[in-house]
Amino acid sequence: MVLSTKTRKKIYYHQLTDDVVQSKKQDFSLSDNYQIIKAGLKPKLIRYCVSIFAYLFTYLIKHVKVVGKQKLSSCKGHGYFVYANHTQPVNDAFMPLTLLGSGDYYALANQANWGLPFIGKYLLPYGGLPVGKNIKQSIKLLKAVDQLIKQNKHIVIYPEAHVWPYYTKIRPFDQTSMNFAVSLKTPVFVMTTTYQKPKFFKRPRIVVYIDGPFFADQTLSKKEQQKKLHDTIFNTMKARAKLSNYSYYDYKQK
Repeated sequence: MVLSTKTRKKIYYHQLTDDVVQSKKQDFSLSDNYQIIKAGLKPKLIRYCVSIFAYLFTYLIKHVKVVGKQKLSSCKGHGYFVYANHTQPVNDAFMPLTLLGSGDYYALANQANWGLPFIGKYLLPYGGLPVGKNIKQSIKLLKAVDQLIKQNKHIVIYPEAHVWPYYTKIRPFDQTSMNFAVSLKTPVFVMTTTYQKPKFFKRPRIVVYIDGPFFADQTLSKKEQQKKLHDTIFNTMKARAKLSNYSYYDYKQK
Protein backbone atom coordinates (compact mmCIF):
# COMPACT_ATOMS: atom_id res chain seq x y z
CA MET A 1 0.00 0.00 0.00
CA VAL A 2 1.38 3.42 -0.99
CA LEU A 3 1.72 5.86 1.89
CA SER A 4 0.50 9.43 1.64
CA THR A 5 3.39 11.87 1.17
CA LYS A 6 1.78 14.73 3.11
CA THR A 7 4.40 14.87 5.84
CA ARG A 8 5.02 17.70 8.30
CA LYS A 9 8.49 16.91 9.56
CA LYS A 10 11.62 15.05 8.53
CA ILE A 11 13.44 12.85 11.02
CA TYR A 12 16.98 11.79 10.14
CA TYR A 13 18.71 8.66 11.39
CA HIS A 14 21.90 6.70 10.72
CA GLN A 15 20.76 3.21 11.72
CA LEU A 16 17.40 1.63 12.52
CA THR A 17 18.58 1.17 16.10
CA ASP A 18 19.13 4.92 16.68
CA ASP A 19 17.32 6.75 19.46
CA VAL A 20 15.69 9.60 17.52
CA VAL A 21 13.94 11.06 20.59
CA GLN A 22 16.31 12.47 23.18
CA SER A 23 15.24 13.65 26.63
CA LYS A 24 17.04 16.05 28.96
CA LYS A 25 17.77 13.16 31.32
CA GLN A 26 18.83 10.61 28.73
CA ASP A 27 21.47 9.19 31.10
CA PHE A 28 19.15 8.93 34.10
CA SER A 29 19.85 5.85 36.22
CA LEU A 30 18.08 4.22 39.14
CA SER A 31 19.92 3.04 42.22
CA ASP A 32 20.68 -0.66 42.64
CA ASN A 33 18.34 -0.83 45.65
CA TYR A 34 15.36 0.56 43.70
CA GLN A 35 12.18 -1.33 44.63
CA ILE A 36 10.62 -2.55 41.38
CA ILE A 37 7.30 -3.96 42.61
CA LYS A 38 5.47 -1.61 44.93
CA ALA A 39 2.53 -2.85 47.00
CA GLY A 40 -0.04 -1.18 49.21
CA LEU A 41 -2.95 1.21 48.90
CA LYS A 42 -1.03 4.12 47.33
CA PRO A 43 0.01 2.21 44.18
CA LYS A 44 -3.56 0.97 43.71
CA LEU A 45 -4.99 4.47 44.00
CA ILE A 46 -2.42 5.93 41.63
CA ARG A 47 -2.99 3.13 39.11
CA TYR A 48 -6.75 3.73 39.26
CA CYS A 49 -6.39 7.47 38.72
CA VAL A 50 -3.90 7.01 35.90
CA SER A 51 -6.20 4.47 34.23
CA ILE A 52 -8.98 7.07 34.09
CA PHE A 53 -6.60 9.48 32.38
CA ALA A 54 -5.47 6.68 30.06
CA TYR A 55 -9.02 6.06 28.85
CA LEU A 56 -9.62 9.77 28.24
CA PHE A 57 -6.27 10.28 26.51
CA THR A 58 -6.42 7.12 24.40
CA TYR A 59 -9.98 7.25 23.14
CA LEU A 60 -11.15 10.86 23.47
CA ILE A 61 -7.96 12.73 22.64
CA LYS A 62 -6.02 10.30 20.42
CA HIS A 63 -9.16 8.57 19.02
CA VAL A 64 -7.45 5.18 19.03
CA LYS A 65 -9.28 2.22 17.54
CA VAL A 66 -8.37 -1.25 18.82
CA VAL A 67 -9.03 -4.31 16.65
CA GLY A 68 -8.91 -7.79 18.19
CA LYS A 69 -9.09 -6.83 21.86
CA GLN A 70 -11.30 -9.87 22.52
CA LYS A 71 -8.33 -12.16 21.78
CA LEU A 72 -6.79 -11.18 25.12
CA SER A 73 -9.69 -12.84 26.96
CA SER A 74 -8.46 -16.26 25.79
CA CYS A 75 -5.73 -15.98 28.44
CA LYS A 76 -7.82 -14.35 31.13
CA GLY A 77 -6.55 -15.29 34.57
CA HIS A 78 -3.07 -16.12 33.26
CA GLY A 79 0.13 -14.18 33.03
CA TYR A 80 1.34 -13.27 29.56
CA PHE A 81 3.58 -10.95 27.54
CA VAL A 82 2.55 -8.43 24.91
CA TYR A 83 5.14 -7.47 22.29
CA ALA A 84 4.50 -4.16 20.54
CA ASN A 85 6.05 -1.72 18.10
CA HIS A 86 7.11 1.54 19.73
CA THR A 87 5.78 4.58 17.85
CA GLN A 88 3.92 6.72 20.41
CA PRO A 89 5.96 8.46 23.15
CA VAL A 90 2.96 8.99 25.44
CA ASN A 91 0.18 6.73 24.19
CA ASP A 92 2.42 3.65 24.37
CA ALA A 93 2.67 4.23 28.10
CA PHE A 94 -1.02 4.76 28.76
CA MET A 95 -3.01 2.76 26.19
CA PRO A 96 -2.08 -0.71 27.55
CA LEU A 97 -3.76 0.27 30.82
CA THR A 98 -7.08 0.33 28.97
CA LEU A 99 -6.51 -3.14 27.51
CA LEU A 100 -4.72 -5.08 30.23
CA GLY A 101 -6.29 -3.65 33.40
CA SER A 102 -4.94 -1.05 35.80
CA GLY A 103 -3.97 -3.68 38.34
CA ASP A 104 -2.36 -6.14 35.94
CA TYR A 105 -0.39 -4.00 33.48
CA TYR A 106 3.39 -3.70 33.66
CA ALA A 107 5.90 -2.65 31.02
CA LEU A 108 9.62 -3.03 30.49
CA ALA A 109 11.24 0.36 29.96
CA ASN A 110 14.61 2.02 29.64
CA GLN A 111 15.70 3.75 32.84
CA ALA A 112 15.89 7.10 31.02
CA ASN A 113 12.08 7.12 31.12
CA TRP A 114 12.17 7.47 34.92
CA GLY A 115 13.71 10.89 34.35
CA LEU A 116 10.64 12.16 32.45
CA PRO A 117 8.66 14.77 34.45
CA PHE A 118 5.20 13.15 34.58
CA ILE A 119 5.48 9.58 33.32
CA GLY A 120 8.66 8.93 35.28
CA LYS A 121 7.18 10.23 38.53
CA TYR A 122 3.57 9.12 38.48
CA LEU A 123 3.31 6.07 36.19
CA LEU A 124 6.55 4.14 35.86
CA PRO A 125 7.21 3.71 39.60
CA TYR A 126 3.95 1.77 39.85
CA GLY A 127 3.97 -0.23 36.62
CA GLY A 128 7.37 0.14 35.01
CA LEU A 129 10.02 -2.56 35.02
CA PRO A 130 13.42 -0.88 34.53
CA VAL A 131 15.84 -2.64 32.20
CA GLY A 132 18.98 -3.36 34.21
CA LYS A 133 22.22 -1.51 33.55
CA ASN A 134 24.37 -3.99 35.45
CA ILE A 135 24.23 -7.60 36.61
CA LYS A 136 22.63 -6.80 39.97
CA GLN A 137 19.84 -4.79 38.37
CA SER A 138 19.32 -7.40 35.64
CA ILE A 139 18.92 -10.19 38.20
CA LYS A 140 16.44 -8.05 40.13
CA LEU A 141 14.45 -7.53 36.93
CA LEU A 142 14.39 -11.26 36.15
CA LYS A 143 13.07 -12.02 39.62
CA ALA A 144 10.42 -9.31 39.36
CA VAL A 145 9.19 -10.55 35.97
CA ASP A 146 9.04 -14.15 37.24
CA GLN A 147 7.04 -13.03 40.29
CA LEU A 148 4.58 -10.96 38.24
CA ILE A 149 3.91 -13.71 35.69
CA LYS A 150 3.21 -16.14 38.55
CA GLN A 151 0.74 -13.55 39.87
CA ASN A 152 -0.99 -13.60 36.44
CA LYS A 153 0.09 -10.08 35.47
CA HIS A 154 0.49 -8.83 31.91
CA ILE A 155 3.82 -7.41 30.79
CA VAL A 156 4.32 -5.25 27.71
CA ILE A 157 7.66 -5.34 25.93
CA TYR A 158 8.72 -2.92 23.19
CA PRO A 159 11.53 -4.95 21.60
CA GLU A 160 12.51 -2.12 19.23
CA ALA A 161 13.69 -0.38 22.43
CA HIS A 162 13.55 3.23 21.19
CA VAL A 163 10.42 5.13 20.25
CA TRP A 164 10.15 6.35 16.65
CA PRO A 165 7.08 8.62 16.52
CA TYR A 166 4.51 7.62 13.89
CA TYR A 167 6.92 5.25 12.16
CA THR A 168 4.99 2.98 9.80
CA LYS A 169 7.41 0.07 9.50
CA ILE A 170 8.82 -2.46 11.96
CA ARG A 171 12.44 -2.05 12.99
CA PRO A 172 14.61 -5.14 13.55
CA PHE A 173 14.98 -6.40 17.11
CA ASP A 174 17.05 -9.11 18.71
CA GLN A 175 15.63 -12.56 19.41
CA THR A 176 16.98 -12.40 22.98
CA SER A 177 13.94 -10.24 23.78
CA MET A 178 11.94 -13.49 23.62
CA ASN A 179 13.91 -14.95 26.52
CA PHE A 180 11.25 -14.11 29.12
CA ALA A 181 8.41 -15.82 27.26
CA VAL A 182 10.49 -18.90 26.43
CA SER A 183 11.95 -19.33 29.92
CA LEU A 184 8.61 -18.88 31.67
CA LYS A 185 6.60 -20.87 29.08
CA THR A 186 4.17 -17.97 28.82
CA PRO A 187 1.62 -17.02 26.14
CA VAL A 188 2.51 -14.08 23.91
CA PHE A 189 0.33 -11.50 22.18
CA VAL A 190 1.36 -9.00 19.52
CA MET A 191 0.12 -5.41 19.58
CA THR A 192 0.81 -3.43 16.40
CA THR A 193 0.07 0.28 16.04
CA THR A 194 -0.74 1.43 12.49
CA TYR A 195 -1.57 4.80 10.97
CA GLN A 196 -4.48 5.53 8.66
CA LYS A 197 -5.21 8.57 6.51
CA PRO A 198 -7.25 11.07 8.56
CA LYS A 199 -10.62 12.37 7.45
CA PHE A 200 -10.67 15.67 9.32
CA PHE A 201 -7.33 16.18 11.05
CA LYS A 202 -3.67 16.42 10.05
CA ARG A 203 -2.52 13.68 12.39
CA PRO A 204 -3.27 10.11 11.24
CA ARG A 205 -5.90 7.86 12.75
CA ILE A 206 -4.32 5.33 15.11
CA VAL A 207 -5.53 1.76 14.66
CA VAL A 208 -4.07 -0.91 16.95
CA TYR A 209 -4.24 -4.61 16.12
CA ILE A 210 -4.06 -7.43 18.68
CA ASP A 211 -2.89 -10.88 17.50
CA GLY A 212 -2.30 -14.13 19.36
CA PRO A 213 -1.87 -15.90 21.59
CA PHE A 214 1.37 -17.43 20.37
CA PHE A 215 3.45 -20.02 22.22
CA ALA A 216 7.06 -21.11 22.09
CA ASP A 217 7.65 -24.51 20.49
CA GLN A 218 8.92 -26.51 23.45
CA THR A 219 10.06 -29.37 21.22
CA LEU A 220 12.98 -27.16 20.18
CA SER A 221 16.06 -26.05 22.08
CA LYS A 222 15.78 -22.78 24.00
CA LYS A 223 17.74 -20.88 21.38
CA GLU A 224 15.62 -22.33 18.58
CA GLN A 225 12.45 -21.49 20.51
CA GLN A 226 13.57 -17.88 20.82
CA LYS A 227 14.28 -17.61 17.11
CA LYS A 228 11.00 -19.20 16.04
CA LEU A 229 8.97 -17.06 18.44
CA HIS A 230 10.89 -13.97 17.36
CA ASP A 231 10.15 -14.67 13.70
CA THR A 232 6.46 -15.20 14.46
CA ILE A 233 6.20 -11.92 16.35
CA PHE A 234 8.27 -9.96 13.84
CA ASN A 235 6.36 -11.27 10.82
CA THR A 236 3.02 -10.63 12.52
CA MET A 237 4.01 -7.03 13.21
CA LYS A 238 5.26 -6.53 9.66
CA ALA A 239 2.03 -7.88 8.17
CA ARG A 240 -0.06 -5.55 10.32
CA ALA A 241 2.25 -2.57 9.68
CA LYS A 242 1.51 -2.87 5.96
CA LEU A 243 -2.02 -1.72 6.76
CA SER A 244 -0.67 1.78 7.46
CA ASN A 245 -1.49 4.15 4.60
CA TYR A 246 -0.43 7.52 5.98
CA SER A 247 3.02 8.84 6.84
CA TYR A 248 2.94 11.72 9.32
CA TYR A 249 6.73 12.05 9.61
CA ASP A 250 9.24 11.52 6.83
CA TYR A 251 12.12 9.32 8.04
CA LYS A 252 15.34 9.79 6.08
CA GLN A 253 18.59 7.86 6.47
CA LYS A 254 21.72 10.01 6.49
